[in-house]
Amino acid sequence: MSVLKRKNSYRIIGFMLIVIGMSMLPSLFTSIVCKEPKQTLSFSATIVSTIVSGFFILLTFPISEEKAKVRDGFFIVSLCWILASLIGAVPAFASGTVPSYVDSFFETCSGFTTTGASVISTPEALPKSILLWRSTAVWLGGAGIILFTAFVLPFSKIEGQKSARQEMSLQRVGKLSIRLHGTVLKLFRFYLFLSASLVFLLYLGKMRFFDALIHGLSIIGTGGFSSFNTGMEKTGTPFINLITIAFMIIVGSNLNLWIRAKKYGMKVFYGNKEFKFYILAIIAVSVLIAANTYAAGIFRHLHDAAMSAFFQVSSMASTTGQHISDINKWPTFSKMLLLSVMLIGGCTSSLAGGPKFMRILVSLKLIRRGISKRLHPNRVFIISLDRRELPQEVVTNIANFMFLYFFMLFSGCILLSINGFDLVTTFSGVIACLNNIGIGFNLIGPAGNFADFSGFSKSVLSVLMIAGRLELFTLLMLFSPHYWNADRV
Repeated sequence: MSVLKRKNSYRIIGFMLIVIGMSMLPSLFTSIVCKEPKQTLSFSATIVSTIVSGFFILLTFPISEEKAKVRDGFFIVSLCWILASLIGAVPAFASGTVPSYVDSFFETCSGFTTTGASVISTPEALPKSILLWRSTAVWLGGAGIILFTAFVLPFSKIEGQKSARQEMSLQRVGKLSIRLHGTVLKLFRFYLFLSASLVFLLYLGKMRFFDALIHGLSIIGTGGFSSFNTGMEKTGTPFINLITIAFMIIVGSNLNLWIRAKKYGMKVFYGNKEFKFYILAIIAVSVLIAANTYAAGIFRHLHDAAMSAFFQVSSMASTTGQHISDINKWPTFSKMLLLSVMLIGGCTSSLAGGPKFMRILVSLKLIRRGISKRLHPNRVFIISLDRRELPQEVVTNIANFMFLYFFMLFSGCILLSINGFDLVTTFSGVIACLNNIGIGFNLIGPAGNFADFSGFSKSVLSVLMIAGRLELFTLLMLFSPHYWNADRV
């Protein structure tokens, strides 16, 4: 039986439609309060049609006793992201805020994938309801859809743990295994706590409440959306910048560690090599960039150079994509260091995109093993992490992922080169979307956007954003003929 013939698969779609529709209610309320009639009409129509469709599907397809296969999880997770982006693009397009549906889809897809890439030149000119919906999409993409998928799938007799694990990389490494109802609920509570805390602290730092809400939702979801074209450059006081740095580092780290720290203390951080690598990389790169930009005369004061460096490195490492300075003006050495951080991404079990620090650690160990094997052919070399041997299957999967990652990276660059933009814009643009960062260099730097890219290029980048958010294999499996052959899966 194919995935589309399973009644429970349709029920998941129904639940997802209801969640998306209800998540637009705050934006609808904002459009009414701010007297935005076009947005009120577009949000109302989208909400009603989406929620009604969701309930219709639930009533049409009752819970079935069919036992779903693993591949159903891949299909449901991918479909959730695609449908959410397709539906979420309607309000901005229908209201005329964004005249092209391709642009509106790109913007919304960027939100749900927590990328933060934009085609909007002046966010200040957008209706407040659309601004709120953009950040809401980022927040939902960061955890809402993940948790929705994890909770709804088991109730429909689909193996939700395997599906959720594909999206959030909550694979078992040592004792960091997901217990669906326990750990996911704790993650959700922690996510809500972080969201509320950041919004409150930004507001406490003299940021207007609406702007604090926009930036808070976006930052916690690791997205780069802002209510200003200059990002947080004008609104970022030293207090706000330090708070933002701290929260970006947290959401880019392994969230399971923070939950376990409540029970076992700070030792869970000391014993995790990936977390230590993550923190040391941020500190080392930040110090180098601060010294380089200060020596180059980009900043008059060393403390300004240090603040900007730590902010941008934390932003890139967590794939948040927020900014407080124009990195296009930085020296080449600083740009290359930032690019290196962009290529890695955050930690496993985080909300960040990219290959993740753990995969880089294992890849470095594989390189060392390859060198040692040539020097000592008869010795047995074991790949371990945190004093635990990694199963060969895990090591192989990581190697396969890294190969696929660079294949997609260079394939994306070739496809985008059709635009005729410079190499730096093209290369950093693909990294920005594939790793869900949102900003790059040159034309797509902090002061730029993706508006000048062709419709074809925006479509390619949208696919890269979804693929990157779904850990590559989850989405690409749908294009395999073997996936749709029930006898082979």
